[in-house]
Amino acid sequence: MTPLSTTAAADARIPAGHPFAAHLRRAASLARDAAHASWTEADGPLPSLYISHGAPMLFEMTEWMTQLHDWARALPRPKGVVIVSAHWESAPLSVSSTQATELVYDFGGFHPMYYRMRYDTPSAGRLAQEIAGLMPDSEPVHEHRGRGLDHGAWVPLKIMYPEADIPVLQLSMPTHDPDRLMDLGRRLRTLRESGVLVIGSGYMTHGLPFVDWSRPDAVPGWSSDFDAWATEALGRGDVDTLAAFRDRAPGMPYAHPTVEHFTPLFVTLGAATDPSAPPVSVIDGYSIGLAKRSLQAA
Repeated sequence: MTPLSTTAAADARIPAGHPFAAHLRRAASLARDAAHASWTEADGPLPSLYISHGAPMLFEMTEWMTQLHDWARALPRPKGVVIVSAHWESAPLSVSSTQATELVYDFGGFHPMYYRMRYDTPSAGRLAQEIAGLMPDSEPVHEHRGRGLDHGAWVPLKIMYPEADIPVLQLSMPTHDPDRLMDLGRRLRTLRESGVLVIGSGYMTHGLPFVDWSRPDAVPGWSSDFDAWATEALGRGDVDTLAAFRDRAPGMPYAHPTVEHFTPLFVTLGAATDPSAPPVSVIDGYSIGLAKRSLQAA
């Protein structure tokens, strides 16, 4: 019998009645019924994605997990994933370890099972070399060999690709300047042509200090107004207006008291073939009053 991978072994210890255990069973059943076809050149470039990623509590939200996994299944299975998360702000540009490394459990107050989860993906050494080759000589890319994926990366990816069999590399977010992040996305654009999925991971609204925890299903005006404003600007392809969100967006600064969960969107748009083309909203709605809108750009 083939031994379980570290990821599968850790998953096997999740209580059978837990929503994520049910998600894993559903994903395995779908894989048995129809293999997830891998990307080929005939598929053309993969899209770039912006994902509202939630936190470990996402593993308890069946509908949201199903939406993410179905989205992943609707796309060709990528050759690799490059992801920029709200939770690694570091300059100059850096990459996570190219080898399977301890995850970053950058959250507190959750059940101990979430600190035992694994997501040990294959070596991303070749992907790191490709990224380094896309950057100018004046911007060398440093590999943090001791840094694994943070929860803005491994939580959504573990749901989307639970087999942990796709190389994943996380890039730091070296700035919050929309123009510079758009430029970073443009440099990553060619990766899509070789079957690499480029993802910006954040949250369309992230006003955690202002959530009314006594009414978790209530959607505050600052959250719905910001989401509607961003959606309308995206629909017009108005990147300049989006870039001025600090001054122009309704709901500020409540929707984003700090901006790191919105700015990964500009990496996604920069990596798109046409950043001004309206992206497709694949997931919308709210969780604890926060807009979980997630987008796909061609």
